[in-house]
Amino acid sequence: MTLVLGIESSCDESAAAIIRSDRTILSHRLASQIEAHQPFGGVVPEIAARAHIETLPDMVSAVLQDSGLALDDLDAIAATAGPGLIGGVMVGLVMAKSLAMASDKPLIAVNHLEGHALSPRLDDADLAFPYLLLLVSGGHCQILRVNGPGQYQRMATTIDDALGEAFDKSAKLLGLGYPGGPALEKLAQSGNAAAVPLPRPLLGSKEPHFSFAGLKSAVLRAVESGRYEKADIAASFQVAATDCLIDRLGFALRQIGSDSGIQTLVIAGGVAANQHIRGQLTQFADDNSLAFSAPPMWLCTDNAAMIGWAGVELLSAGHKGDPMNFKARPRWPLDDTAPAARGAGVKA
Repeated sequence: MTLVLGIESSCDESAAAIIRSDRTILSHRLASQIEAHQPFGGVVPEIAARAHIETLPDMVSAVLQDSGLALDDLDAIAATAGPGLIGGVMVGLVMAKSLAMASDKPLIAVNHLEGHALSPRLDDADLAFPYLLLLVSGGHCQILRVNGPGQYQRMATTIDDALGEAFDKSAKLLGLGYPGGPALEKLAQSGNAAAVPLPRPLLGSKEPHFSFAGLKSAVLRAVESGRYEKADIAASFQVAATDCLIDRLGFALRQIGSDSGIQTLVIAGGVAANQHIRGQLTQFADDNSLAFSAPPMWLCTDNAAMIGWAGVELLSAGHKGDPMNFKARPRWPLDDTAPAARGAGVKA
């Protein structure tokens, strides 16, 4: 059995975990920074990095103690090496390098997006490659064909805002505070989704990508008009955003064709915790004769279990480890061969 220590520090969650190759999570610790960032209405990078410095050393010690293991018992040390807030990423990666050097174990520099992309396989042993992945988080909104560890074909990305960012910014406009996405989802449950006319950017477009900046601006205008209840705006926004997801997934499936070998639609990333979106995607998958897979709620948001599992998957695929001079990356595409999308999608 392969044993991997995973470390996550890409944003405002400090986490460490020890994962075994039979999908057993021997230990997992996570510390949220929500209270530290709430007064500012969002994540402050310097505060986040300092919190990682203060938290991660004791957290790593704790997961080793919880599991009854020592560093020498591990097969590799995996850590998020990007993309993310560069200060936080550096903290976790430097710690992983130190542990790997001290124990003479391989360093696995994990792409945070690959952690999300492979996380459903940690919970679902029957999920086989290839699968179609909708990766939706605060910083990314992409459709990818996942052929295996390190093997990704990007089919669509956002040309401006990520969906998670649009959720959080819309929640802020509604006065819901931070973190905004879960608060907006809760408020939407009591709203009328047909009450507020909101746009569906790129709906029906022959361009494969997403766009949420216009939808976010429309929410601002709806709030400023004073004509609508906040719950109705939240519900209308959530449905409009979901319509965009469904439409773009349909476009991707048509581009792939029926002989692609894909049998499962997978959603991962922080926005995958949204129950309305999950429900609509489950129906979409059923309508298109696909199975549907999503990780449990706690695996959707940033965590170290998915980073450790990505390390396990990469080792099993033949990855021997990364050099100690591997640099932290604020941006790191899963598919660096994908053609550039217009707008911010070039960086995605």
